[in-house]
Amino acid sequence: MEVRFLWICVLMKGPSVDPRKFSFNKLYYLRQCYRCARNNSLISQPILQHSLGNAMTSDALGEAFCQDVAALQKLGVRVVVVHGGGPQIKSMLEKVGVESRFEGGMRVSSKEVVEVAEMVLCGSVNKKIASGICSAGGKAIGLSGRDDSLLQCTKLEDKSGFDLGYVGKIEEVNTELLDDLLDMGVTPVVSPIGTGIDDEKDIAYNCNADVAAGRIAGELRAARVIFLTDIAGVLDKKMQLLKTLSVDDIKTLIEDETITGGMIPKVSYATDAIQLGVGGAFITDGRIPHALLNEVLAGGEESMGTGEGGTVVTL
Repeated sequence: MEVRFLWICVLMKGPSVDPRKFSFNKLYYLRQCYRCARNNSLISQPILQHSLGNAMTSDALGEAFCQDVAALQKLGVRVVVVHGGGPQIKSMLEKVGVESRFEGGMRVSSKEVVEVAEMVLCGSVNKKIASGICSAGGKAIGLSGRDDSLLQCTKLEDKSGFDLGYVGKIEEVNTELLDDLLDMGVTPVVSPIGTGIDDEKDIAYNCNADVAAGRIAGELRAARVIFLTDIAGVLDKKMQLLKTLSVDDIKTLIEDETITGGMIPKVSYATDAIQLGVGGAFITDGRIPHALLNEVLAGGEESMGTGEGGTVVTL
């Protein structure tokens, strides 16, 4: 199951654990589950998780991820998944002969590009994730940002003056829809195709999945954000892992070019989420099996991760 998972929001409540409900009954998971049951620091608060397609390098990692979501559900944890699907969109655009390009790091989205993106994201990718969670013993329903006006958008105006076409700027999030599903014990799996507002209601907008997830995280007041990447975390100039960083630290590290290239948007989305009210951000190596479960349940009473699986960003 090749998927591009992007964000997960988890709202933890007082859990009760029945090992018979797990589809993968292993002593390791039971130990982790009971650790979570004793941990009160995240009760009634959301946790956001973000992972990139490059981090999901095998079917086994995708399956393990879905198992982690299902396991957290069994603990009474409320989970929201927001995903992207860049590699799959690129492949389908090539198959149907639709040209696309990037400007300023954003995919220019003509109507034809958005149609393909909506087909891929809201169809195969979204349903594979939802199905994977259900197969692992959880409950999940696939949603588009257009469903019940979940992601309400206007046209994004690029700061550099590029016309990005139908790329959406998220103005409002229908958190009531998410809360209703969560109250029923269901994980919403959200694809980042948004809808227009008022007279533009019928317009579909292609939204950056990272931005969509960050906005949803902020609206849900997530306690944690977890970014699953294909590297160990934020590294210093000696390629050593930086285990903890503040928002101010990140600004300094970007200025002195310790943080460069593709890591800049990752830490930028992390800091944006923190500034929206999220308690802490994890940039975690998604190539490690069950990275989600490890980071959510680790870190003692503060639940600040393993300390070895990546970088934690706080205010």
